[in-house]
Amino acid sequence: MLKRIHICLFLSIAASVAAAQGSYQKPPKEIMDVLNAPPIPQRSISPARDRIALLTPLRYPPISELARPMLRLAGLRIDPTINGQHRQPYAVGLTLMNVSDGKETAVALPQGAKIVSPTWSPDGKYIAVGNVTNSGVELWIVDTAAAKATQIRGAMVNTTMRGFSWQGGDTLLVNLVPDRRGPAPQYRDLTPNEPNIQETSGRTGAVQTFQDLLRTPNDELLFEYYCTSQLALVDVKGRIQKIGEPAIYDGADLSPDGRYVLVSRVERPFSYQFPFQRFPHATEVWTSAGKLVKTLSRSPLQNDLPVGGVSSYPRAYSWIPAEPATLVWVEALDGGDPRKPAPNRDRIAKLTAPFDQGGEELFKLQHRYQGRIFGEKDGLILFYDYDRDKQRRRVFAADYRKPESVKIISDLNINDRYNDIGQPVTKQLQNGSVVARQNGSSIFFFGSGASPQGDRPFFREMNLATGDVREIFRSGTDEYESFAGMIDDAGMQFFTTKESVTDPPNLFIRQVCPPGQTCTAMAYRQITEFKDPSPQLRGIKKQLVRYKRADGVDLSFTLYLPPGYKEGTRLPTVVWAYPLEFTDASTAGQVSGSTNRFTQIGGISHLFFLLQGYAVLDDATMPIVGDPLTVNDTFIKQIVDSAKAAIDKGVEMGVVDPERVGVGGHSYGAFMTANLLAHSDMFRAGIARSGAYNRTLTPFGFQSERRNFWEAPELYAKVSPFFYANKINEPILLIHGEADNNQGTFPIQSERLFAALSGLGGTARLVMLPLESHGYAARESTEHTLYEMIEWFDRYVKNAPPRPVKAAGN
Repeated sequence: MLKRIHICLFLSIAASVAAAQGSYQKPPKEIMDVLNAPPIPQRSISPARDRIALLTPLRYPPISELARPMLRLAGLRIDPTINGQHRQPYAVGLTLMNVSDGKETAVALPQGAKIVSPTWSPDGKYIAVGNVTNSGVELWIVDTAAAKATQIRGAMVNTTMRGFSWQGGDTLLVNLVPDRRGPAPQYRDLTPNEPNIQETSGRTGAVQTFQDLLRTPNDELLFEYYCTSQLALVDVKGRIQKIGEPAIYDGADLSPDGRYVLVSRVERPFSYQFPFQRFPHATEVWTSAGKLVKTLSRSPLQNDLPVGGVSSYPRAYSWIPAEPATLVWVEALDGGDPRKPAPNRDRIAKLTAPFDQGGEELFKLQHRYQGRIFGEKDGLILFYDYDRDKQRRRVFAADYRKPESVKIISDLNINDRYNDIGQPVTKQLQNGSVVARQNGSSIFFFGSGASPQGDRPFFREMNLATGDVREIFRSGTDEYESFAGMIDDAGMQFFTTKESVTDPPNLFIRQVCPPGQTCTAMAYRQITEFKDPSPQLRGIKKQLVRYKRADGVDLSFTLYLPPGYKEGTRLPTVVWAYPLEFTDASTAGQVSGSTNRFTQIGGISHLFFLLQGYAVLDDATMPIVGDPLTVNDTFIKQIVDSAKAAIDKGVEMGVVDPERVGVGGHSYGAFMTANLLAHSDMFRAGIARSGAYNRTLTPFGFQSERRNFWEAPELYAKVSPFFYANKINEPILLIHGEADNNQGTFPIQSERLFAALSGLGGTARLVMLPLESHGYAARESTEHTLYEMIEWFDRYVKNAPPRPVKAAGN
């Protein structure tokens, strides 16, 4: 019988586990050297454009941090010892750099500081940070001129839902842990005093496979206790002004004039089937002193939403940034049901202080609302709608004071990267609001600049009056340079992040010629000078490779070759992929990514195979093309044909050894991997991480699948590799986090597939990582995952014996 590897924490079986497997393992030294290389600092530019914050992240926390107490409540993961999010990513150092002269000043922080949520004030004079301690999340203010950090005494932040945000130059709106709230409900060794009961009757609606839900009455008490917070205005001098009474606040925002507060709070009854976002909510306007002005909406439990549906109650409330106190929100006109025919699906409305009138309709949207951003002046609003049947997104521009002014500035398939207009460049107003930057009648966009040659990021100006677009900057073809922030209002000076195959990402300032003038070249100046942390990776070669599938669909992969590769040598090869859905072949064949980027490898990346002599076909495209309703009917054939085309191309290039090819993927890529092993014989082995393999366990859909199991039972069975476990005749390595909280990829998915393979005589290995979620974070887990991956493919791919020659006629 195959040995099952199951890393386990329980002390009662520690001896037997140790006898079976020892301890966490480490990958080869070449990989460890790269894992241990110092990370390139994270960069954040001040709104004043005079300083840059350089943060030193902790890339791989120890497993002991993941082992801290964790409560799984209503879709949240809470560390009760700090009354905050469990496993918040943090930095361990903060340095401020002057843009003018490059001078760096380290900010003195408490010993062992763990910095979370660093946020610039609108004027750039301060940075607010949380500091995670063993007893809570402290609030600190960094004076950027003095590079001095000061703790706000008496302010422990509740980060379970919100945290803190700037509401002006020197004031934050903070969710505080309430004072004098009493002891927490018991959460360990609790003797139950009642059964856990749920009931339903007559209600219809999709019940997705949400995780970390409430399960017991005691869970309800714990959720209420740890998620209840006290809203307060906190200034940089440490003055605290409480607002209202403690409640479960998942949203709060001060009006631009500072007179009102828009709040969203969670109410009972709670649900054991849905996360807190679906719980009853009250949306209200208060005075800044906490007095109720108006109840805007009181929505019940949202337990009847169809797949892809939205609430029938008003949603997406916010302030208009350039108005003193005007609210805007969205309402469904089709009951929130995308299956219901309707001439218009949503409307955008507004309401102005003193909020004693009915709302005023601004715009009707033919398709589903998908977001908005306001400009800094002239009533500008950009808003988006999405046609799910055609998978098209439109971008509208208008003066909301003149609704008849609305015009479409983009109408594209959501997968059309070549023609994407990009994202609007934003700025932060002094009231804390984020808006689209304007220059007269123009706004600015930046984007990845996808093209048949790869990504070439751009920075552009669009005149909304004429529709004319001026390209201010676009990355060259020999490097990768992306827009990082504007300096002047006209877009003549701006920051970029520049990198190349040999040079790590660094910040630059570029200056361009004003329109109508001629310059010999764009002037630029380097700001940061980060060095290569892993020079041993510079020997890696990569190139973009394009080819076609049997049905004519264009495909591509990035070919990575190991250091020291000799032309003409056929190598053991890893195909790593993730399927995506498309409505047409033209967008399915578009290229993404760039071979001009600086190669960095970290975490559980499959690119570490390069340091062990493998070739890697990275992001080998696996497009699933078809009608959005039925696209998955041909899922199996399309991934098999795509995989064959990738291997054939690699063989044609003289790089891939067709007898030594492995396939791998994470999440939906793991689902793909198991299906490829079940329905083809192209691969010697597979690696499937954090996947789902039995779609009947996600009966209300998966990825973009709209049909539920009872509407398409044959499809759910056809695409489930669990149903074809008897056909998986190549070795498969299954890795899964025991605490996976991703919707649909419950750990039981890997456990049940392994059990099936074990019972059917297959070759498989199951590695369950304690405390890990959908992606793996701890250093020990990262190292062990890489060890397993390398060892598995070395055994079954690189050093695999030749396949038996099939007898004639078979």
